[in-house]
Amino acid sequence: MRKFLPRIALVLMGELFRRCVGKRIDWRKIFFLGAIMTLAGVLLPNIIFPYALDTWFFSPPVTISAYAILNGTTHLSETVNGATVEQSHLVLAAPVASVNASTNLTQLESAEEEIPAVTQEEKLQSNISEKINILEEEKILASPLPFLASPPPPPSPPRKRYVSSSLQRDLWSLPPHEALVYAKKEIAHAPPVTDDPDLYAPLFRNISVFKRSYELMEQILKVYIYPDGRRPIFHQPHLRGIYASEGWFMKHMEGNRQFVTRDPEKAHLFYLSYSARQLQKELYVPDSHNTRPLSIFLRDHVNWIAAKYPFWNRTHGSDHFLVACHDWGPYTVNEHKELSKNTIKALCNADLSEGIFTAGRDVSLAETTIRNPRRPLRYVGGKRVSQRSILAFFAGNMHGRVRPTLLKFWQDKDEDMRIYGALPNRVSRKMSYVEHMKSSKYCICPMGYEVNSPRIVEAIYYECVPVIIADNFVPPLNEVLDWSAFSVVVAEKDIPKLKEILLAIPMRKYMRMQTNVKMVQKHFLWNPRPLRYDLFHMILHSIWFSRLNQISLPSAY
Repeated sequence: MRKFLPRIALVLMGELFRRCVGKRIDWRKIFFLGAIMTLAGVLLPNIIFPYALDTWFFSPPVTISAYAILNGTTHLSETVNGATVEQSHLVLAAPVASVNASTNLTQLESAEEEIPAVTQEEKLQSNISEKINILEEEKILASPLPFLASPPPPPSPPRKRYVSSSLQRDLWSLPPHEALVYAKKEIAHAPPVTDDPDLYAPLFRNISVFKRSYELMEQILKVYIYPDGRRPIFHQPHLRGIYASEGWFMKHMEGNRQFVTRDPEKAHLFYLSYSARQLQKELYVPDSHNTRPLSIFLRDHVNWIAAKYPFWNRTHGSDHFLVACHDWGPYTVNEHKELSKNTIKALCNADLSEGIFTAGRDVSLAETTIRNPRRPLRYVGGKRVSQRSILAFFAGNMHGRVRPTLLKFWQDKDEDMRIYGALPNRVSRKMSYVEHMKSSKYCICPMGYEVNSPRIVEAIYYECVPVIIADNFVPPLNEVLDWSAFSVVVAEKDIPKLKEILLAIPMRKYMRMQTNVKMVQKHFLWNPRPLRYDLFHMILHSIWFSRLNQISLPSAY
């Protein structure tokens, strides 16, 4: 056909010339008509015939199994029964895909006369039923899931789990309690995590459970913040000093768009946004040694909230939480029974011996020293192991029961044990407090008036292995982090044997712990804008995880 096209064109041109000779011609019209015909000749074939003409009229018809294409058995160029199947041939003229009553996928057929099935096709047909069952399962799993179904984890890029929009809508449409039941079921069947670029497995008690729980928090959790209460006690974050954790959490929580909802009916948690530090600053009478006015003030506020909104009485406060880093944080809840016994309390003063902090329900809050709110990450980092010439270091004020004992046994007793009260000027002129921590293998973190100490997180910031001396203390984020991987816990009674305990740790184990300190550092940082897995998100996850622990699954599960 192609070899006759030039000859046909010459005949048509000759006929046109014969008819035009001797006649008056309007060349402008002919030029205009020619331009239109040229454009039509270029554009129309591409619109009407998206494939080459020989694909439509001249290619021998072939039959290709749908399974062979989907499974990759038929390649982009393959000879089938003598016919070459090029890439453009994979979409045949007028393709028809039919499904029979048993939902078995049949062949894609050509609109032309069908050639008998090829040998390769006959071999493949025996496996179609099994393969189609797999396709059917994939189709079902990809569809919107009912509540009681356990959806498989959707495909995820390396750094953030992808969630289909339909699944996300289904999760948001669930009533809050049903969403929590669903999340707890999913966590119980968390897929194993073997390698995650954002998480370091040795730091966690169970990295698979943590990762699945964290993902579900991102997908599901909504927090309602009560707008009530006047500044500075409510809604005014305190961002400086050793009690800054409660302020930084408040700042990030109230400025958050992902987790905060304005509709309390959709909330899974309710935040009592107050500052224990501001409460103490505004209401405590100096030298009165009486914290009861603080507790009464908070009691009256909660009662007012319960009278104004229906949500407190619905659960007796078990889906409410507060965040308090001041030493007196636990004592501000004493005058309200439900606030003390039911509410989730994130406390720096996480002392099991006082009967206020309850492990499994309450959350240990990291006490962090922020000297400059505009640069919260200043000084973070430390020296290499080879440059850490000091075995152990402590300097601080003398209060509480542990620190005087520490100084009694170790101050000026051993060159390897740099144990001081307030850092002497003769020492600080040569090396600052921060430089001491950056130059020490172990940083001693004894309790003060209360069990908590900001030195624990300071040691992590400066990549020094923390040595915690505080009986009955629950370390921060203890429900997910394995503190034995990056810290040393010494009983108060073993202070006289402190150096012996530290020297008994093999160098290989110390180096592993010091590496883990550097890896866990990201989970204790207050970033100017919250980042995934940082301290804001880790605290929120601990509160979310605590709430899930309160949920009871059906007995049939």
